[in-house]
Amino acid sequence: MPIEFLRTFDWSRLWAWRTGINIIDILIVAFFMYQLMRIVKGTRAVELLKGIGVILLLKLVSVLFQLNTTEFVVDFVIQWSALALIIIFQPELRRGLEHLGRGSVFGRKRKSNPSEQVVDHLSHALQYMGKRRIGALISIEMETGLDEYIETGIPINADLSSELLINIFIPNTPLHDGAVIIKDFKVATAASYLPLSESPAIPKKLGTRHRAAIGLSEVSDAITLIVSEETGDISISRRGNLINDMTQEEVVDYLNKEIVETEKEKETQGPLQQFIEAVRKGVWGK
Repeated sequence: MPIEFLRTFDWSRLWAWRTGINIIDILIVAFFMYQLMRIVKGTRAVELLKGIGVILLLKLVSVLFQLNTTEFVVDFVIQWSALALIIIFQPELRRGLEHLGRGSVFGRKRKSNPSEQVVDHLSHALQYMGKRRIGALISIEMETGLDEYIETGIPINADLSSELLINIFIPNTPLHDGAVIIKDFKVATAASYLPLSESPAIPKKLGTRHRAAIGLSEVSDAITLIVSEETGDISISRRGNLINDMTQEEVVDYLNKEIVETEKEKETQGPLQQFIEAVRKGVWGK
């Protein structure tokens, strides 16, 4: 019976099964090697790995050309290399184990919504400048393009951060006059000129920054933030309206509603819905 089974057994299936297992084995090793390279990338471990490569090359040369003394020294180094690597790569090994523990090796790390980061940076910058009465004018491009006004400023094209905004508006610096324009969640320009409103309804006590913010809101749907140099009060202008003397919580709530929630709605919409919404806003300006 066993002999008959061996004769009738389809050995090609076993070979195919073993081949599949070998492929999976290679893929697992390749995956972990790739993750290891990601972990050590940009660290001093890269230079140390180059040194290990030199040692292995010396070993190959010593064997080929029968350099006995060199081979003896290299073998001694390789013999103790395992312990030395554990000591030298201790930070990298710890970081790799932390990656495994967090699960970031096997899953893509969740990135925070860029609109949420914008609100966070703006909130910190406005709070800092308001307390110190540092005048500021920040416009955020929404649906209506602001390229016409971006061209009047000095290009920045930098990631948005509260520190960058604060430094731009520090008094008596080259960029503190004019407006910062934020486009695609980046600081596009500084010292940009905005159109001044001619509305007689604007109170005389409001300065040029407020008049420029209202002027831009009359010709676009941009959100413009103003910090008063005299009082440190924070205001927001949009669609021809000006909201004065806002608290920090009110500013954050407003920006979350108008920016973060809008971006989340766009993410849930399909391409056709986004196109229809863009046409609707372009026609009715709503």
